[in-house]
Amino acid sequence: MSKVAVVYWSGTGNTQAMAEAVEAGAKGAGAEVSVFGPSDFTDSMVGDFDGIAFGCPAMGAEVLEESEFDPMFTSVEGALSGKKIALFGSYGWGDGQWMRDWEERCQAAGANLIVESVMANNDPGADELDACTQLGAALV
Repeated sequence: MSKVAVVYWSGTGNTQAMAEAVEAGAKGAGAEVSVFGPSDFTDSMVGDFDGIAFGCPAMGAEVLEESEFDPMFTSVEGALSGKKIALFGSYGWGDGQWMRDWEERCQAAGANLIVESVMANNDPGADELDACTQLGAALV
């Protein structure tokens, strides 16, 4: 059985809704799924999972959440080489630059982005939630 981690931070509940859809998609595809907040996930855990979905909304000037999520992600980047990962998150302004920057970081770390990242402008609608479900299934 494939093991998938869903690691996310949510301030308003939008990214949480997306994470729940990712979890459902991975479970529906037969994976054992573990869900973590950024303070509960470390670089030593990366190897325990076949795939990892990371979720974080855009904050400030289109950056990852800076107090909890970005420090965690920075600490795991070095362990992502060759790892199947996927990214998701919501934003309320801008054009998604935070996601493009985040994808570049993942590629530079050697991670295998296996599916197109999912972005929702504010509340995720049915299309974004469906894309998150598919994202979760793709990690299995």
